[in-house]
Amino acid sequence: MEVDNLQIKHFGIEVPFMNHIGLQSINLEGNCCRTHLQLNRSLVNSRGDIHGGALMSALDFTLSVVARAHDLANVGAATIDMSTHFYDPAKSNVNIIATCKRRGKSIAFCEGEVQDENGVVLAVARAVFKLVPRTH
Repeated sequence: MEVDNLQIKHFGIEVPFMNHIGLQSINLEGNCCRTHLQLNRSLVNSRGDIHGGALMSALDFTLSVVARAHDLANVGAATIDMSTHFYDPAKSNVNIIATCKRRGKSIAFCEGEVQDENGVVLAVARAVFKLVPRTH
């Protein structure tokens, strides 16, 4: 696969799909990961809100980062299960915040939320990840 010269790394790894949707990696501190998704025309549904699928993709990625935060360079995360609940439509830029609630040798349990720019929670998610060795 050919990758553009403008490939952006997200917490040390290249994730072309996150680049495609415009996800911005903000920070990873301890057990908390933050990302940001800007409202843009290519991500909206018929009502002009950020599509739920785009929000779930951003949540899945952000949750997976915090799942492997203990060893970003050597551990990958494969989603086993993720459930998402939407409270309100995303009508503006959003922030995604994820924390890891419990991490074992091979499984991690994480929770996250999507907030609007005023900190109002628009969606929440819980996910379980299989921790796997990263291939370099």
